[in-house]
Amino acid sequence: MTDLTLIWALILAFAVYTYVVLDGFDLGLGILYPFFPKKKDRDLMMNTVAPVWDGNETWLVLGGGGLFAAFPLAYAIILPALYPPILAMLLALVFRGVAFEFRWRATSRYGQRLWDYAFIGGSVVAAMAQGITLGAVLQGIEVDGRAYAGGWWDWLTWFTLLTGVSVVLGYALLGACWMNWKLEGDIQHRARELARGAAVLTVMGIVFVSAATPFLEQGYFERWLAWPGILEVAIVPVLVGALILGLARSLFMEGRDWLPFLLTLLLFLLCFVGLGISMWPDVVPGAVSLQDAASPRESQIFMLVGALFLIPIILAYTIYAYWVFRGKIDPEEGYH
Repeated sequence: MTDLTLIWALILAFAVYTYVVLDGFDLGLGILYPFFPKKKDRDLMMNTVAPVWDGNETWLVLGGGGLFAAFPLAYAIILPALYPPILAMLLALVFRGVAFEFRWRATSRYGQRLWDYAFIGGSVVAAMAQGITLGAVLQGIEVDGRAYAGGWWDWLTWFTLLTGVSVVLGYALLGACWMNWKLEGDIQHRARELARGAAVLTVMGIVFVSAATPFLEQGYFERWLAWPGILEVAIVPVLVGALILGLARSLFMEGRDWLPFLLTLLLFLLCFVGLGISMWPDVVPGAVSLQDAASPRESQIFMLVGALFLIPIILAYTIYAYWVFRGKIDPEEGYH
């Protein structure tokens, strides 16, 4: 019999990863905004994502809605535990979206500067909140029976702050690599320099989070460091190391401007794989498994039929949008 619970877990993992990599470079531009104080540069940065940024958050809606429908028990536990960072993320995304549109309409220098600050703040807060949410789930949520049993501030720990900062740095790396790919001239060179610094800091974040994770739960330790299980998962850090070397080399190469961005996407993918290894087979680590949290099989079948139509459509228009606006952009000629 087909394991629909596993299929839905993979669908949600795909939706969340796609959101992270698509909206990640978008948020990364806002994080990098302070390093480009000139209006001309900021307008150019905006133009690289203006045609596609609206569709990126579709995947966040799919991930959140899919969690509610496919794993309602997990939804009922995770949301009360993480209301503050999730609400902060949603408000930051809304505020950032408003700033994205309103800055074009601001006629005064003061008004445009105000919306630029809003764009920066919304991007940083949204990225930080996403990282804190990830860290809070990974460090474990206190559960009593079928309900959240912790307090309002349980999500705020040194580990969640570490994951939050690491995600901000990772998004900055994505944004810098995106600019390196889409832009030319002096602004591209500055973006490449920023990408080198962000790459170093992101790797440090990955190392610190990876070193701390096995000591959060006994199950994590057994999966990553106990013998002989360590032999089965060793391929992940080895591949991460190879990607880091490739990324470092690509950031000093001329030409192939798309390569650093691609390698960064693959680095994020391996981090997701590592997260899956740590948590498997739980959706709330140490408390609720995927099977326990899943909705009835009939509901999963009903939703899967819809997903089989919906996801290809979303993928098709996403790919089409990026294909239409492919290539580099300059302020006079547009895309070419």
